[in-house]
Amino acid sequence: MRRQSGFSLVELIVVIVLIGIIGGVLSMQLAPAIRAYLAVAERAALTHQADTALRRIVGDVRRAVPNSLRLGSNQCLELVPSSDGGRYRNDQDYQNGAQAAAFLDDTAVRHVFDVLTPFNREPVQGDAIVIGNQNPADVHGGVNVALVDAIGAPPAASMGERRITLQAATGLRVPEGYTGARFMVVPAAERTVSYVCDSGNLYRIARTDASLAPRCTVPANAPLLASGVSSCDFVYSANQGATQESGYARLHLTLSGKDEAVSLTLGAHVDNVP
Repeated sequence: MRRQSGFSLVELIVVIVLIGIIGGVLSMQLAPAIRAYLAVAERAALTHQADTALRRIVGDVRRAVPNSLRLGSNQCLELVPSSDGGRYRNDQDYQNGAQAAAFLDDTAVRHVFDVLTPFNREPVQGDAIVIGNQNPADVHGGVNVALVDAIGAPPAASMGERRITLQAATGLRVPEGYTGARFMVVPAAERTVSYVCDSGNLYRIARTDASLAPRCTVPANAPLLASGVSSCDFVYSANQGATQESGYARLHLTLSGKDEAVSLTLGAHVDNVP
């Protein structure tokens, strides 16, 4: 007769106990590495979110209308964004005679002017034209601001690239003493943009109208730029720079989540030459 072979119950229990001990040791060794990996992934995600948010703000700051930045508080930054700009004719075109009288100056309110430079993004009806803005109260209060009614070609190519007609109720008169002959275009959909930190979130709020006072309230369904905001601080100095027309903005943001936190600070110089 052949002898039968196999595992006894005791042997099986011993093997199970040994496997449990080995598994416990391995888990104790691997758990810190896994936690560290997850922590690094969480910090990377927070860093990416904070960096994206701050760079979005800096992008708007750098394309803002000169002297339009203002603070409602250290957690509320407001500005007037621009979509393009150019140079306007600032005197009569004597070479082409009276028909070329589409210029702007400081002697009268006018509603038609020739643009001497090409556009990257051509203005459309309802966009705003801003000239010679010297302080936030002007552009946010509608001073030296007019709305586009139509845009087309001038009567002759030598007169300029385009001819802009302004709405009858909002003509332009160049501020006295301003000789830059430059204008900025503000899109109708974003007459003002506010960045507001509220209840652990950072919002970018675009409005189609202007206001003399900063608006730091968050409307319903406001676009969310970043979440998990545990610290937010905006600092702006209009005259901090090499000249009196060079401002400086400092933006600080701390994001937290899953027992991790990331703090980023970004600065941007602001060209306030109108």
